[in-house]
Amino acid sequence: MGSLAESSVLQSPVFTKQPGSIVYPVETVENGREVVFSCEARGSPAPAYRWKLNGTEILPKAGSHFSLSGGNLRISRLNRDRDAGTYQCLASNSFGTIVSREASLTFAYLESFKTQRRSPVSVREGQGMVLLCGPPPHSGDLVFSWIFNESTTFVQQETRRFISQETGNLYIAKVEPSDVGNYTCVVTNTVTKTRVQGPSTPLVLRSDGDSPLMERFTLGDKVGSPAPSITWRREDGAPFPRKVDTRKTNGVLEIPYFQQDDVGTYECVAENSRGMNKVKGKLSFYAPPHLIEKPQDVQKLIDDSLVWECKATGKPKPSYRWMKNGENLESTEVANGVLSISRLTLSDTGMYQCVAGNKHGEVYSNAELRVIAAAPDFSHNQLRSQTMVKVGGDVLVECRPKMSPWGVISWRKGSDVKGREEEKKPWHRLEMYICEKENEFAAYKITKCVSEASVITTQPSTLDATVGESVVLPCQVSHDPSLELKFTWFFNEQLIHFGSHDGFFEKVGGHSAGDIMIRNIQLKHAGKYTCAVQTKVDSISVALDLIVRGPPAPPTQIHVEEITDTTASLSWRPGPDNHSPITAYTIQARTPFSLGWQAVTTVPEVVGGRQLTAVVIDLNPWVEYEFRVLASNRIGTGEPSKPSKQARTKSTSPKVTPANVSGGGGSRSELVITWEPVPEELQNGPGFGYVVAFRPHGATGWMQAAVPSPEASRYVFKNESIQPFSPFHVKVGVYNNEGEGPFGPVITIYSAEEEPGRAPTRVRARSLSAAEIEVSWKALPWNASKRRVLGYELRYWSKSEREDTASVQRTVGNQTSSVIRGLRGSTSYYISVRAYNTAGTGPPSSTVNVTTKKPPPSQPPDKVMWNTSNSKIIVNWEQVKALENESEVTGYKVSNRHSRPSVMETNTTSVELALPTDEDYIIQIKPFGEGGDGSSSRQITIPKTAGQWRDRVLSQSTLPFGVGSSRPTRQCSEPFFFNDL
Repeated sequence: MGSLAESSVLQSPVFTKQPGSIVYPVETVENGREVVFSCEARGSPAPAYRWKLNGTEILPKAGSHFSLSGGNLRISRLNRDRDAGTYQCLASNSFGTIVSREASLTFAYLESFKTQRRSPVSVREGQGMVLLCGPPPHSGDLVFSWIFNESTTFVQQETRRFISQETGNLYIAKVEPSDVGNYTCVVTNTVTKTRVQGPSTPLVLRSDGDSPLMERFTLGDKVGSPAPSITWRREDGAPFPRKVDTRKTNGVLEIPYFQQDDVGTYECVAENSRGMNKVKGKLSFYAPPHLIEKPQDVQKLIDDSLVWECKATGKPKPSYRWMKNGENLESTEVANGVLSISRLTLSDTGMYQCVAGNKHGEVYSNAELRVIAAAPDFSHNQLRSQTMVKVGGDVLVECRPKMSPWGVISWRKGSDVKGREEEKKPWHRLEMYICEKENEFAAYKITKCVSEASVITTQPSTLDATVGESVVLPCQVSHDPSLELKFTWFFNEQLIHFGSHDGFFEKVGGHSAGDIMIRNIQLKHAGKYTCAVQTKVDSISVALDLIVRGPPAPPTQIHVEEITDTTASLSWRPGPDNHSPITAYTIQARTPFSLGWQAVTTVPEVVGGRQLTAVVIDLNPWVEYEFRVLASNRIGTGEPSKPSKQARTKSTSPKVTPANVSGGGGSRSELVITWEPVPEELQNGPGFGYVVAFRPHGATGWMQAAVPSPEASRYVFKNESIQPFSPFHVKVGVYNNEGEGPFGPVITIYSAEEEPGRAPTRVRARSLSAAEIEVSWKALPWNASKRRVLGYELRYWSKSEREDTASVQRTVGNQTSSVIRGLRGSTSYYISVRAYNTAGTGPPSSTVNVTTKKPPPSQPPDKVMWNTSNSKIIVNWEQVKALENESEVTGYKVSNRHSRPSVMETNTTSVELALPTDEDYIIQIKPFGEGGDGSSSRQITIPKTAGQWRDRVLSQSTLPFGVGSSRPTRQCSEPFFFNDL
């Protein structure tokens, strides 16, 4: 019937203000405070208000701590146990009742810590550790901080310290002696503003035996020695959006304005000189409901039907419920957000609300339903004045007046009553079995009779096609030529809409033919096709079956019948062959370690179309496999079957040893051995680990150590008797619960060496330019047994900087000089040199001091002019004058950029070039002095020889060369300036 028009007199209730949730401090409650929930609605008559607490109506009485002021609910003498809960406002007038969104009243508090003392935490210097906070019982958001040694200031977060605002725990990476002391967790409630301190936790250093090689920490921990650098990245490799400032992340990744695109797995990578560790975390997107389709106010007639649809987005997917006049509807006509009423009565009038909700919230939508009565009205459904009918055929005359409720309908021909129908039928048809050209007593006239029936003349009953072909479905008709034909096609009794269906269906044929073509036919096009032909007086139809031959359908019922450590016996059932016999089957497998599905080796090697079993061989032991089967026929290979259930092969002893066994380095008296872990798919069983065997050169017996972690990639043997840089024979083997596997090849690894013990001498430094300093020194003797020199480390800092912030540059090998670049001009620098090897750096040399030269000229050459003379080009420019703080100009560099680039140097302001014959010259000029190269002029293009010679001048402030080629020509002896243009 349409939407209700807004009325200036009568109006159903609509909320203008709804209550919001309140969090109230418990301490304030004890002082006798009160809260007010707001609620306002417009409507005519003015709405009356009621409130519910936890679904039960509140009935304010004299002296009650509940009171109403308009629509607002005031709660005085608050009680934490009595008044906490969910509140809703109800607004009612003569049109019905609506319910507000839910609003909660909660009480915030923070209790004291229960434990009075905590045991000391012992840790070795250089290790990482975590101090637990363990907040007391509370309600409301908390903020965590820590106090060190009862100081008045809080522990500050930096590269070694991190405070989790989720748990309150304090993390310290690389503990130092200055960290020893008492730590106290301070908890602050952001609502009550109260603060409590926990018992202090003493942190002490221990000096007992060797620490474990590896410690485990959870996601978010930042430990390591030296203190690690922290980086974040997405597992899918996608770059962070511009809103994420990666320079500020450190150990915490902050994503502002979180969106659906930010969903994914994130990886935190901690790295220092000792190695790298990483951990992953998945970030999901959740959202409260948001209505995208709402019911609208409507008015309907009695006995009409009503369908209201309510849709909302959200994650998790919202659920729906409907309310009428503030009460939940339990009707079977409510499903999945849709409310349907098949036959309306006056009692269905009222206010309805759709409520969509998930665990993150609820949204409400209101709509009014009015059911009305109406007297009979024929104005919208007049009887047809003329109807065409075939000779001997039936004619239907419809009578559909508008009325509510439905009344009595009767028919007359003149004074003769033809029929009477009872109430509450949607409409009625009068059947007449005569064709008259004219009938003066009837309520209508028949103006045409058709004597010839339409007949479909050509139509096969079955057609056959192959996938990818095109086929024409014919439909030709013999008919009365005075009638217009209308062709309609149906596929499996569904109307074909030409222009859709991805363009597969196309009309072909002339006036008397309704043929259609199916292009690039697919299996889905097989079925029953019906051609229906309609004129004004009759309609006929005929059907045909289309058979489509294609690749087989997927096999079914894939089962793993038996499995060993390297084989699996499979069985399956064939799917439909799609009208072409199956000739062969292909078996594929995948594991958690494979890149998708892979073909496997079977017995028999070729699985024929009649065979429904096969044995898969060459599998890896102790790996979970899924299998699928594909069928083929002469047309092609079909889609794969659904995967089988996962099946794990039996375990056996390992066969594969670690790759890339190497080592070296480490601390004094250590032998460091490293390798690449064996992939899980090659470990052959549970309980996998490594056996590390080693012996000094010349020894006969092997020392062995078991490393029980399959992810381990490193073992360190420490013994004070190990001499620096001593050679060891090393081999690494494998084992699991089934037994021991083989050892890998024997390699030689050297124990840790000592850092160089002497400082380089004869350190000299000289300034090469404003940005470069050359440093030289005398090399140290190379000792292969203990103190190798792998290179030298240059540390340099300016006079205005501290030495501990110095920049570092390293050389490799026995190099005795190096150039430091990227420096500032006219600046004094301090430089020291020390030797290094894998153990570290040796003592520094004496510090030398040098000042860089003045910066090069900043002004580029201007007024560049070129002209041709005989077989040469002469280029001239204005002299560049250096500023007071710049080095003097000692010459110019002219660079020619073409297929054979070249640079010419001159101490004058001109240069001669050969005429370009094959390609244009692209020239730039820049001054230079002892401070280095200055600024370049703009690019100047000198075209290859063509046309009349001219003089050209190009200024920095004028157009680039080549502009104005259509300008008037001047004589060769007359200079041509762009400024003249």
